[in-house]
Amino acid sequence: MKPKVIRTERGWAGHFCGAYRCLFRRNTLLQYEGVSIVVSTVGLMQSLFADAFFDDSKFIEIGSGRYYETMVFHSNKNDLRYHDADVLRGIDIESPWYISEVDADDKANIMHDTVVEEMTERLKAGEFVNE
Repeated sequence: MKPKVIRTERGWAGHFCGAYRCLFRRNTLLQYEGVSIVVSTVGLMQSLFADAFFDDSKFIEIGSGRYYETMVFHSNKNDLRYHDADVLRGIDIESPWYISEVDADDKANIMHDTVVEEMTERLKAGEFVNE
């Protein structure tokens, strides 16, 4: 019987240098048979110049046409404690990975969970064994 994919929800952003300004941050570590994958979602980045809390102008895109994004990375091989993302070793995502609207935390959670499920299935299929 094959082992289960270990899923750990973590309390910090997994990627993006401007994540400290994002109100939405999720970071999930997936571990399976010696392979560690980080699924990171950030979004709803606050502008430094707007005042109103739910005024759309308070939030700025984190990339072209997107207010939320999910990215996936292999973990840093030298980080044996936290297994944080190695942002130079990204993994392509087949599922939807960005949202082009403000105030969509509910949709971002669904997007993140969908990518986690995709990566879980790909791990179990042995796709990342030699990485």
